[in-house]
Amino acid sequence: MLLADVVTTSAEVAATRSRLAKVKALAGLLAKAGPGAVEPAVAFLAGAPRQGRTGAGWRTLYDLKATPSAEPGLTVERTDEILEELSHTSGKGSTQKRADLLTELFGAATESEQEFLRRLMTGELRQGALEGVMLDAIAAAADVPGEAVRRAFMLSGRLTVTAVAALTGGEAALTEFKLEVGRPVRPMLASPAESLQSALEELGDVVVEYKMDGARIQVHKSGDDVHIFTRTLREITGSVPELVELVKGLLCQSVVLDGETLALQDDGKPRSFQETMSRFGATNQRELLLHPYFFDCLHLDGVDLLDVPLRERNNALREAVGERVIPGGTENAEQILADSLAAGHEGVMVKALDSVYAAGRRGKAWQKVKPEHTLDLVVLAAEWGHGRRTGYLSNLHLGARDPDGGPPIMVGKTFKGMTDELLAWQTKELQTIESHRDDFAVYVRPEFVVEIELDGAQVSPRYPGGVALRFARVLRYRPDKDPADADTIDAVRALLPGKS
Repeated sequence: MLLADVVTTSAEVAATRSRLAKVKALAGLLAKAGPGAVEPAVAFLAGAPRQGRTGAGWRTLYDLKATPSAEPGLTVERTDEILEELSHTSGKGSTQKRADLLTELFGAATESEQEFLRRLMTGELRQGALEGVMLDAIAAAADVPGEAVRRAFMLSGRLTVTAVAALTGGEAALTEFKLEVGRPVRPMLASPAESLQSALEELGDVVVEYKMDGARIQVHKSGDDVHIFTRTLREITGSVPELVELVKGLLCQSVVLDGETLALQDDGKPRSFQETMSRFGATNQRELLLHPYFFDCLHLDGVDLLDVPLRERNNALREAVGERVIPGGTENAEQILADSLAAGHEGVMVKALDSVYAAGRRGKAWQKVKPEHTLDLVVLAAEWGHGRRTGYLSNLHLGARDPDGGPPIMVGKTFKGMTDELLAWQTKELQTIESHRDDFAVYVRPEFVVEIELDGAQVSPRYPGGVALRFARVLRYRPDKDPADADTIDAVRALLPGKS
């Protein structure tokens, strides 16, 4: 398959806001891809090479002098092979070898293909929820049920692997994916509730649990073999030895657990989210004050529990972890909320007891109740500060995720809520993901997610989504989240007066 076909399809997807049109374009391309092209084509269209980082930086790629090819001839397969070589090039002579590979790749590409490759390799093709659109396209191209594709993706964790199975083996191949202890499952997500009362009325029989201000973890144990993953499925086992030892001590042979871990103060209240996240990279074991609390059990001693109701999973959870179950209960929801807030946590989670574990999806079966409005938004740019903030990147441009797979949609700016320490960190880090700049601002690749507290939203023609944030202020950056985890433009619009 020619890379030019992928570039053309990518442009078609970017040019339309119609989800159906995006799916049709993607499915049309995938249906004609040969077996060797499916995996790299899906990775390219989803916005990143399947190899991840290739060792070629932004400056290297944009300074590269390679005369573009007059006619398209570069294939997807050859592009993938070169990227694979780049990802493994290191040591003596690697600089020249990398330069030779890049020259070969870009010399074989047309001008439009060169620009696509630069954006692909620097992360500028990231398109948030394109993942969901791609899953629908895979189903359409393979003529298989969408639910079968989504479940296989849930269990495999990789779009490319799911696509290859669907397009080469159909529904039968998709059903071969099972929960595998040691391989992370995409976490089930919660939706914001209008209020505690609305969540209770909508969900019926529920359990109400503390919503802790910690870091999401997924724990896998098979005998003494333990693996611990973040919400983005990054393995952190080597950074959290005290959690590994705790899990080894559980009285079960095999288990997969979902939970939160926190760093606690001497009085038992949680430290800041940033402190908890910093423990994942700590090297001094005395720094590691992480305390896990588990709220779901996906597998126990050879039995998979994804498809059984939460009330049954909770029984297995208590059997597996005992007192490590997150605080909560099925009665006195208002008191549980009050107790959670008094203990320094964010609020509560309200979960339907008859719900199955819908991994990787943000449904209504789990709802989060917090006293303040917060949104996770993508940083698009930052303006240089004035006065005391001269020399610092200060005023953030904020974008909400497009649920139909387009680039983030700008919904506002804020410079409020930033400490001097955060300003210094932000100024340094944002320039490492710079895409371009002008006299006023540095524009960045959509990689960082920041949690914003706000008073609501208002209709505004100033921004593309027709809505703007009211009195937005920065709470913290969320290194545990990717742009695909950010809140959508629909979540922002739901805060408009009269929508709740």
